[in-house]
Amino acid sequence: MAVILGQYIVSDKSNNLSDYAIGLSLPVQLGTKTFEQTRDNISALKANVVNLLRTAPGERIGLPTFGTRLRQVLFEPNNDEIEDKIYDAIDSAVKFWIPQLSVQSIEVNSTNNDKDRNTVNVKVTFTAPYQNASFSVNVNFANNT
Repeated sequence: MAVILGQYIVSDKSNNLSDYAIGLSLPVQLGTKTFEQTRDNISALKANVVNLLRTAPGERIGLPTFGTRLRQVLFEPNNDEIEDKIYDAIDSAVKFWIPQLSVQSIEVNSTNNDKDRNTVNVKVTFTAPYQNASFSVNVNFANNT
């Protein structure tokens, strides 16, 4: 069953695949008839990555190991090793939960002011071999998230 413009359908004779939703976009927002949805694989993968990165282990009911340790890393000493810790947390979670993606690069941007507030801006670039594409996701982690 698919959702097309807020309606449930069992079959469709149309060839317009952009009318079909394949997932929810994040953050979850209410559209005109349903929640905002992703309509292509790359958008769905981006939403899945953001969901994975913003979830701490233990937050997801029924999947207690889903997520990353990124929030915990914020409260460790913010020194030269922080980038390696962030990379390891992201890479291991992506390899386990979204194995169709490969982490290509991770850029950690944290000024001295950010370090004092336990805030880190992370840009992760992924390759999706099955989609023959690459994309980036920007996520800000702060001590209040």
